Amino acid sequence: MTKKEFRNPEAVLDIHDKPGFFPWLGLSLQHLFTMFGATVLVPILVGLEPSIALFSSGIGTLLYILITKGKVPAYLGSSFAYITAMQSLMSTAGYPAVAQGIIYSGVVYLIVAVIISRVGSQWIDKILPPIVVGPVIMVIGLGLASTAAQNAMFSEGEYDAKFFMVALVTLGITIFFNMFLKGFMSLIPILLGIVGGYLFALAVGIVDLAPVLAAPWLAVPDFQLMFVDYQFEFSMAALVSMAPIAFVTMTEHMGHLMVLSKITKRDFFKEPGLQKTLFADGLSTIIGGLIGGPPTTSYGENIGVLAITKVHSVFVLGGAAALAICFSFVGKVSSLILSIPNPVIGGISFLLFGVIASSGLRILIDNKIDYDEKRNLVITAAILVVGIGGAYLKIGNFELTSMALATLIGIVLNLILPAKARSEVQ
Repeated sequence: MTKKEFRNPEAVLDIHDKPGFFPWLGLSLQHLFTMFGATVLVPILVGLEPSIALFSSGIGTLLYILITKGKVPAYLGSSFAYITAMQSLMSTAGYPAVAQGIIYSGVVYLIVAVIISRVGSQWIDKILPPIVVGPVIMVIGLGLASTAAQNAMFSEGEYDAKFFMVALVTLGITIFFNMFLKGFMSLIPILLGIVGGYLFALAVGIVDLAPVLAAPWLAVPDFQLMFVDYQFEFSMAALVSMAPIAFVTMTEHMGHLMVLSKITKRDFFKEPGLQKTLFADGLSTIIGGLIGGPPTTSYGENIGVLAITKVHSVFVLGGAAALAICFSFVGKVSSLILSIPNPVIGGISFLLFGVIASSGLRILIDNKIDYDEKRNLVITAAILVVGIGGAYLKIGNFELTSMALATLIGIVLNLILPAKARSEVQ
Protein backbone atom coordinates (compact mmCIF):
# COMPACT_ATOMS: atom_id res chain seq x y z
CA MET A 1 0.00 0.00 0.00
CA THR A 2 1.50 3.32 -1.07
CA LYS A 3 1.65 6.28 1.26
CA LYS A 4 -1.05 8.85 0.51
CA GLU A 5 0.44 12.08 -0.82
CA PHE A 6 0.11 15.15 1.38
CA ARG A 7 -2.29 17.78 0.05
CA ASN A 8 -2.22 21.37 1.25
CA PRO A 9 -5.79 22.11 2.41
CA GLU A 10 -5.30 25.85 1.84
CA ALA A 11 -4.41 25.45 -1.84
CA VAL A 12 -7.01 25.93 -4.56
CA LEU A 13 -4.84 23.80 -6.84
CA ASP A 14 -2.05 21.94 -5.08
CA ILE A 15 1.29 21.04 -6.61
CA HIS A 16 0.15 17.99 -8.59
CA ASP A 17 -3.39 19.16 -9.40
CA LYS A 18 -4.02 19.58 -13.13
CA PRO A 19 -6.54 22.22 -14.23
CA GLY A 20 -8.83 21.98 -17.25
CA PHE A 21 -7.45 23.24 -20.56
CA PHE A 22 -8.87 26.77 -20.62
CA PRO A 23 -8.26 27.52 -16.91
CA TRP A 24 -4.79 26.05 -17.42
CA LEU A 25 -4.15 28.43 -20.32
CA GLY A 26 -5.33 31.47 -18.33
CA LEU A 27 -3.33 30.58 -15.23
CA SER A 28 -0.18 29.93 -17.27
CA LEU A 29 -0.58 33.21 -19.16
CA GLN A 30 -0.78 34.96 -15.79
CA HIS A 31 2.67 33.63 -14.86
CA LEU A 32 4.05 34.41 -18.32
CA PHE A 33 2.89 38.04 -18.13
CA THR A 34 4.28 38.36 -14.61
CA MET A 35 7.81 37.27 -15.47
CA PHE A 36 8.07 38.49 -19.07
CA GLY A 37 9.25 42.06 -18.52
CA ALA A 38 12.08 41.20 -16.14
CA THR A 39 13.22 38.19 -18.17
CA VAL A 40 13.65 40.18 -21.40
CA LEU A 41 15.03 43.26 -19.64
CA VAL A 42 18.26 41.50 -18.65
CA PRO A 43 19.33 40.63 -22.21
CA ILE A 44 18.34 44.11 -23.39
CA LEU A 45 20.66 45.68 -20.79
CA VAL A 46 23.51 43.31 -21.61
CA GLY A 47 23.20 43.20 -25.40
CA LEU A 48 21.73 39.71 -25.86
CA GLU A 49 18.63 38.79 -27.85
CA PRO A 50 15.46 38.91 -25.69
CA SER A 51 13.73 36.09 -27.59
CA ILE A 52 16.59 33.72 -26.69
CA ALA A 53 16.20 34.65 -23.01
CA LEU A 54 12.49 33.86 -23.27
CA PHE A 55 13.25 30.53 -24.94
CA SER A 56 15.96 29.56 -22.43
CA SER A 57 13.74 30.51 -19.47
CA GLY A 58 11.05 28.16 -20.77
CA ILE A 59 13.49 25.31 -21.40
CA GLY A 60 15.17 25.92 -18.03
CA THR A 61 11.86 25.86 -16.16
CA LEU A 62 10.75 22.62 -17.81
CA LEU A 63 14.11 21.03 -16.94
CA TYR A 64 13.78 22.29 -13.37
CA ILE A 65 10.34 20.69 -13.06
CA LEU A 66 11.64 17.44 -14.59
CA ILE A 67 14.75 17.20 -12.39
CA THR A 68 12.83 18.00 -9.19
CA LYS A 69 10.23 15.38 -10.23
CA GLY A 70 7.47 17.98 -10.42
CA LYS A 71 7.66 18.72 -6.69
CA VAL A 72 8.66 22.42 -6.72
CA PRO A 73 6.41 25.03 -8.39
CA ALA A 74 8.99 27.58 -9.53
CA TYR A 75 9.66 29.62 -12.66
CA LEU A 76 13.23 30.35 -13.76
CA GLY A 77 13.82 33.68 -15.47
CA SER A 78 16.83 35.86 -16.31
CA SER A 79 19.05 36.68 -13.32
CA PHE A 80 19.82 40.33 -12.57
CA ALA A 81 22.79 39.50 -10.34
CA TYR A 82 25.16 39.01 -13.30
CA ILE A 83 24.29 42.16 -15.28
CA THR A 84 27.31 44.27 -14.30
CA ALA A 85 29.80 41.45 -14.87
CA MET A 86 28.19 40.55 -18.21
CA GLN A 87 28.21 44.16 -19.39
CA SER A 88 31.89 44.45 -18.51
CA LEU A 89 32.80 41.22 -20.31
CA MET A 90 30.69 42.14 -23.33
CA SER A 91 32.54 45.44 -23.76
CA THR A 92 36.04 44.03 -23.23
CA ALA A 93 35.98 40.46 -24.52
CA GLY A 94 32.75 40.02 -26.48
CA TYR A 95 29.92 37.51 -26.25
CA PRO A 96 32.06 34.32 -26.20
CA ALA A 97 33.51 35.39 -22.84
CA VAL A 98 30.03 36.20 -21.51
CA ALA A 99 28.81 32.75 -22.54
CA GLN A 100 31.78 31.14 -20.79
CA GLY A 101 31.10 33.08 -17.63
CA ILE A 102 27.46 31.97 -17.63
CA ILE A 103 28.50 28.34 -18.09
CA TYR A 104 31.11 28.57 -15.31
CA SER A 105 28.43 29.92 -12.95
CA GLY A 106 26.18 27.01 -13.76
CA VAL A 107 29.04 24.57 -13.17
CA VAL A 108 29.55 26.05 -9.69
CA TYR A 109 25.91 25.20 -8.96
CA LEU A 110 26.46 21.63 -10.11
CA ILE A 111 29.58 21.22 -7.96
CA VAL A 112 27.80 22.52 -4.85
CA ALA A 113 24.82 20.26 -5.60
CA VAL A 114 27.12 17.22 -5.74
CA ILE A 115 28.79 18.22 -2.45
CA ILE A 116 25.40 18.60 -0.73
CA SER A 117 24.29 15.19 -2.07
CA ARG A 118 27.34 13.71 -0.33
CA VAL A 119 27.28 15.56 3.01
CA GLY A 120 23.51 16.05 3.31
CA SER A 121 21.52 19.19 4.11
CA GLN A 122 20.85 18.71 7.83
CA TRP A 123 22.98 21.81 8.48
CA ILE A 124 20.28 23.98 6.90
CA ASP A 125 17.97 23.74 9.90
CA LYS A 126 20.80 24.88 12.17
CA ILE A 127 21.90 27.91 10.17
CA LEU A 128 18.42 28.89 8.96
CA PRO A 129 16.02 28.74 11.93
CA PRO A 130 12.75 30.78 11.87
CA ILE A 131 14.40 33.83 13.47
CA VAL A 132 16.67 34.06 10.39
CA VAL A 133 14.29 32.73 7.74
CA GLY A 134 11.41 35.08 8.58
CA PRO A 135 13.35 38.37 8.27
CA VAL A 136 15.25 37.10 5.20
CA ILE A 137 11.97 36.38 3.41
CA MET A 138 10.75 39.84 4.39
CA VAL A 139 13.94 41.26 2.85
CA ILE A 140 13.29 39.33 -0.39
CA GLY A 141 9.94 41.07 -0.71
CA LEU A 142 10.70 44.50 0.73
CA GLY A 143 14.13 44.67 -0.90
CA LEU A 144 12.30 44.80 -4.23
CA ALA A 145 9.93 47.53 -3.04
CA SER A 146 12.07 50.34 -4.45
CA THR A 147 12.07 48.65 -7.87
CA ALA A 148 8.28 48.50 -7.81
CA ALA A 149 8.07 52.16 -6.77
CA GLN A 150 10.49 53.30 -9.48
CA ASN A 151 8.57 51.40 -12.16
CA ALA A 152 5.39 53.00 -10.89
CA MET A 153 6.57 56.60 -10.69
CA PHE A 154 9.40 57.34 -13.12
CA SER A 155 9.45 57.94 -16.86
CA GLU A 156 13.00 58.21 -18.23
CA GLY A 157 14.30 59.14 -14.78
CA GLU A 158 11.71 61.84 -14.11
CA TYR A 159 8.69 61.65 -11.81
CA ASP A 160 5.52 61.25 -13.88
CA ALA A 161 2.13 61.69 -12.21
CA LYS A 162 0.42 59.94 -15.13
CA PHE A 163 2.65 56.90 -14.62
CA PHE A 164 1.84 56.79 -10.92
CA MET A 165 -1.88 57.08 -11.67
CA VAL A 166 -1.64 54.08 -14.00
CA ALA A 167 0.20 52.10 -11.29
CA LEU A 168 -2.43 52.92 -8.65
CA VAL A 169 -5.29 52.05 -11.01
CA THR A 170 -3.58 48.75 -11.85
CA LEU A 171 -3.12 48.00 -8.15
CA GLY A 172 -6.74 48.90 -7.42
CA ILE A 173 -8.08 46.74 -10.25
CA THR A 174 -5.99 43.78 -9.11
CA ILE A 175 -7.07 44.11 -5.47
CA PHE A 176 -10.72 44.39 -6.54
CA PHE A 177 -10.50 41.28 -8.70
CA ASN A 178 -8.69 39.38 -5.95
CA MET A 179 -11.25 40.27 -3.29
CA PHE A 180 -14.60 40.28 -5.09
CA LEU A 181 -14.52 37.83 -8.00
CA LYS A 182 -15.63 34.22 -7.66
CA GLY A 183 -14.84 30.97 -9.42
CA PHE A 184 -12.09 30.77 -12.01
CA MET A 185 -11.91 34.57 -12.38
CA SER A 186 -10.80 34.81 -8.75
CA LEU A 187 -7.74 32.71 -9.63
CA ILE A 188 -6.36 35.10 -12.26
CA PRO A 189 -6.44 38.52 -10.55
CA ILE A 190 -2.85 39.26 -11.61
CA LEU A 191 -3.59 38.56 -15.27
CA LEU A 192 -6.81 40.58 -15.13
CA GLY A 193 -4.98 43.39 -13.31
CA ILE A 194 -2.30 43.52 -15.99
CA VAL A 195 -4.90 43.55 -18.77
CA GLY A 196 -6.97 46.21 -17.00
CA GLY A 197 -3.90 48.32 -16.25
CA TYR A 198 -2.71 47.95 -19.85
CA LEU A 199 -6.05 49.15 -21.23
CA PHE A 200 -6.01 52.13 -18.88
CA ALA A 201 -2.42 52.92 -19.87
CA LEU A 202 -3.47 52.70 -23.51
CA ALA A 203 -6.32 55.12 -22.83
CA VAL A 204 -4.03 57.73 -21.23
CA GLY A 205 -1.49 57.42 -24.03
CA ILE A 206 1.60 55.82 -22.50
CA VAL A 207 1.63 52.63 -24.60
CA ASP A 208 3.71 52.56 -27.79
CA LEU A 209 2.16 50.10 -30.25
CA ALA A 210 4.53 50.91 -33.11
CA PRO A 211 6.98 48.08 -32.28
CA VAL A 212 4.04 45.63 -32.14
CA LEU A 213 2.83 46.66 -35.60
CA ALA A 214 6.35 46.47 -37.02
CA ALA A 215 7.20 43.08 -35.49
CA PRO A 216 6.95 39.99 -37.73
CA TRP A 217 4.53 37.21 -36.86
CA LEU A 218 7.20 34.53 -37.00
CA ALA A 219 10.82 35.19 -36.04
CA VAL A 220 13.32 32.45 -35.21
CA PRO A 221 15.65 33.58 -32.38
CA ASP A 222 19.25 34.16 -33.47
CA PHE A 223 20.75 31.44 -31.27
CA GLN A 224 24.47 31.72 -30.49
CA LEU A 225 25.77 28.16 -30.32
CA MET A 226 29.22 27.38 -28.98
CA PHE A 227 31.42 25.56 -31.53
CA VAL A 228 28.91 26.48 -34.26
CA ASP A 229 28.65 30.28 -34.26
CA TYR A 230 31.92 30.82 -32.41
CA GLN A 231 34.87 28.82 -31.09
CA PHE A 232 35.78 28.24 -27.46
CA GLU A 233 38.78 30.19 -26.17
CA PHE A 234 39.39 30.04 -22.43
CA SER A 235 38.80 33.37 -20.67
CA MET A 236 40.21 33.83 -17.18
CA ALA A 237 38.28 37.10 -16.87
CA ALA A 238 35.02 35.21 -17.42
CA LEU A 239 35.90 32.65 -14.75
CA VAL A 240 37.01 35.21 -12.15
CA SER A 241 34.21 37.73 -12.68
CA MET A 242 31.21 35.41 -13.15
CA ALA A 243 31.77 32.16 -11.23
CA PRO A 244 31.87 33.73 -7.71
CA ILE A 245 28.49 35.41 -8.31
CA ALA A 246 26.95 31.93 -8.29
CA PHE A 247 27.41 31.81 -4.50
CA VAL A 248 25.37 35.00 -4.22
CA THR A 249 22.53 33.70 -6.39
CA MET A 250 22.56 30.44 -4.42
CA THR A 251 21.56 32.49 -1.40
CA GLU A 252 18.70 33.92 -3.43
CA HIS A 253 17.82 30.38 -4.54
CA MET A 254 17.60 29.17 -0.93
CA GLY A 255 15.59 32.23 0.07
CA HIS A 256 13.03 31.55 -2.63
CA LEU A 257 12.94 27.89 -1.64
CA MET A 258 12.14 28.97 1.93
CA VAL A 259 9.24 31.11 0.71
CA LEU A 260 7.89 28.35 -1.50
CA SER A 261 8.14 25.85 1.34
CA LYS A 262 6.14 28.17 3.56
CA ILE A 263 3.48 28.91 0.95
CA THR A 264 2.95 25.28 -0.05
CA LYS A 265 3.39 23.81 3.45
CA ARG A 266 6.27 21.58 2.35
CA ASP A 267 9.98 21.32 3.08
CA PHE A 268 11.71 21.44 -0.29
CA PHE A 269 15.11 21.34 1.39
CA LYS A 270 14.32 17.73 2.32
CA GLU A 271 12.15 16.68 -0.61
CA PRO A 272 13.16 16.80 -3.42
CA GLY A 273 16.28 18.21 -1.68
CA LEU A 274 18.47 21.26 -2.10
CA GLN A 275 20.94 19.26 -4.19
CA LYS A 276 18.29 18.65 -6.87
CA THR A 277 16.97 22.21 -6.96
CA LEU A 278 20.52 23.62 -7.19
CA PHE A 279 21.45 21.09 -9.87
CA ALA A 280 18.36 22.01 -11.91
CA ASP A 281 19.04 25.74 -11.53
CA GLY A 282 22.68 25.27 -12.54
CA LEU A 283 21.83 23.14 -15.57
CA SER A 284 19.30 25.75 -16.70
CA THR A 285 22.01 28.42 -16.49
CA ILE A 286 24.47 26.29 -18.48
CA ILE A 287 21.91 25.76 -21.24
CA GLY A 288 21.34 29.52 -21.38
CA GLY A 289 25.07 30.05 -21.89
CA LEU A 290 25.24 27.41 -24.63
CA ILE A 291 22.49 28.93 -26.79
CA GLY A 292 22.97 32.67 -26.26
CA GLY A 293 20.76 33.34 -23.26
CA PRO A 294 21.48 34.81 -19.81
CA PRO A 295 21.89 32.90 -16.52
CA THR A 296 18.62 31.99 -14.82
CA THR A 297 17.18 32.08 -11.32
CA SER A 298 13.83 31.48 -9.64
CA TYR A 299 11.53 34.51 -9.75
CA GLY A 300 10.03 36.21 -6.73
CA GLU A 301 7.29 37.71 -8.90
CA ASN A 302 5.93 34.27 -9.76
CA ILE A 303 6.19 33.18 -6.13
CA GLY A 304 4.00 36.19 -5.32
CA VAL A 305 1.41 34.94 -7.83
CA LEU A 306 1.41 31.53 -6.13
CA ALA A 307 0.85 33.16 -2.73
CA ILE A 308 -2.00 35.42 -3.89
CA THR A 309 -3.92 32.90 -6.01
CA LYS A 310 -3.20 29.77 -3.92
CA VAL A 311 -2.71 27.95 -7.24
CA HIS A 312 0.49 25.96 -6.71
CA SER A 313 0.23 23.53 -9.62
CA VAL A 314 3.49 22.65 -11.40
CA PHE A 315 1.36 22.04 -14.49
CA VAL A 316 0.53 25.75 -14.53
CA LEU A 317 4.23 26.69 -14.24
CA GLY A 318 5.07 24.14 -16.93
CA GLY A 319 2.37 25.66 -19.12
CA ALA A 320 3.92 29.10 -18.66
CA ALA A 321 7.28 27.66 -19.70
CA ALA A 322 5.78 26.06 -22.82
CA LEU A 323 4.09 29.36 -23.74
CA ALA A 324 7.40 31.20 -23.27
CA ILE A 325 9.08 28.82 -25.71
CA CYS A 326 6.26 29.25 -28.25
CA PHE A 327 6.15 33.04 -27.91
CA SER A 328 9.91 33.30 -28.41
CA PHE A 329 9.15 32.43 -32.06
CA VAL A 330 6.13 34.78 -32.39
CA GLY A 331 7.40 38.32 -32.86
CA LYS A 332 4.10 40.16 -32.49
CA VAL A 333 3.07 38.42 -29.28
CA SER A 334 6.47 39.01 -27.71
CA SER A 335 6.35 42.67 -28.75
CA LEU A 336 2.81 43.06 -27.38
CA ILE A 337 3.84 41.73 -23.96
CA LEU A 338 7.01 43.80 -24.09
CA SER A 339 4.87 46.90 -24.70
CA ILE A 340 3.31 46.61 -21.22
CA PRO A 341 4.46 49.88 -19.60
CA ASN A 342 6.50 49.97 -16.40
CA PRO A 343 3.77 51.51 -14.22
CA VAL A 344 1.49 48.53 -14.92
CA ILE A 345 4.26 46.18 -13.77
CA GLY A 346 4.96 48.50 -10.83
CA GLY A 347 1.31 48.47 -9.73
CA ILE A 348 1.21 44.67 -9.81
CA SER A 349 4.55 44.48 -8.00
CA PHE A 350 3.24 46.53 -5.07
CA LEU A 351 1.03 43.56 -4.30
CA LEU A 352 3.32 40.69 -5.32
CA PHE A 353 6.38 41.83 -3.37
CA GLY A 354 4.28 42.77 -0.35
CA VAL A 355 2.76 39.29 -0.24
CA ILE A 356 6.27 37.75 -0.17
CA ALA A 357 7.25 40.04 2.72
CA SER A 358 4.05 39.10 4.54
CA SER A 359 5.00 35.42 4.24
CA GLY A 360 8.16 36.18 6.22
CA LEU A 361 6.14 37.98 8.88
CA ARG A 362 3.84 34.98 9.12
CA ILE A 363 6.80 32.68 9.81
CA LEU A 364 7.72 34.83 12.82
CA ILE A 365 4.13 34.80 14.07
CA ASP A 366 3.59 31.07 13.53
CA ASN A 367 6.79 30.25 15.41
CA LYS A 368 5.89 32.65 18.22
CA ILE A 369 9.20 34.52 18.07
CA ASP A 370 9.57 36.46 21.31
CA TYR A 371 10.82 40.00 20.71
CA ASP A 372 11.19 40.65 24.40
CA GLU A 373 14.41 38.64 23.97
CA LYS A 374 17.24 40.91 22.85
CA ARG A 375 18.78 38.18 20.71
CA ASN A 376 15.74 37.94 18.46
CA LEU A 377 15.42 41.71 18.25
CA VAL A 378 19.07 42.17 17.27
CA ILE A 379 19.05 39.46 14.58
CA THR A 380 15.85 40.73 12.98
CA ALA A 381 16.92 44.37 13.12
CA ALA A 382 20.26 43.71 11.46
CA ILE A 383 18.78 41.57 8.68
CA LEU A 384 15.99 44.02 7.87
CA VAL A 385 18.04 47.23 7.79
CA VAL A 386 21.00 45.76 5.88
CA GLY A 387 18.75 43.94 3.40
CA ILE A 388 16.13 46.61 2.77
CA GLY A 389 18.62 49.45 3.01
CA GLY A 390 20.57 48.08 0.06
CA ALA A 391 23.95 47.72 1.81
CA TYR A 392 26.38 45.56 -0.16
CA LEU A 393 29.96 44.34 0.06
CA LYS A 394 32.13 44.80 -3.04
CA ILE A 395 35.65 43.47 -3.52
CA GLY A 396 36.96 44.00 -7.05
CA ASN A 397 34.39 42.60 -9.49
CA PHE A 398 32.81 40.46 -6.79
CA GLU A 399 29.76 41.91 -5.12
CA LEU A 400 27.77 40.48 -2.22
CA THR A 401 24.27 41.82 -2.75
CA SER A 402 22.22 43.31 0.06
CA MET A 403 20.03 40.21 0.32
CA ALA A 404 23.02 37.87 0.44
CA LEU A 405 24.83 40.10 2.93
CA ALA A 406 21.76 40.36 5.16
CA THR A 407 21.36 36.57 5.10
CA LEU A 408 25.02 36.04 5.96
CA ILE A 409 24.83 38.51 8.86
CA GLY A 410 21.68 36.80 10.16
CA ILE A 411 23.31 33.36 10.01
CA VAL A 412 26.47 34.55 11.81
CA LEU A 413 24.53 36.37 14.53
CA ASN A 414 22.31 33.35 15.09
CA LEU A 415 25.35 31.11 15.52
CA ILE A 416 27.40 33.36 17.82
CA LEU A 417 24.86 35.17 20.01
CA PRO A 418 23.96 33.51 23.33
CA ALA A 419 20.37 32.48 24.02
CA LYS A 420 20.07 35.31 26.58
CA ALA A 421 21.76 38.68 26.85
CA ARG A 422 23.74 39.14 30.08
CA SER A 423 21.15 41.67 31.28
CA GLU A 424 18.39 39.07 30.82
CA VAL A 425 20.13 36.30 32.80
CA GLN A 426 18.68 36.06 36.29
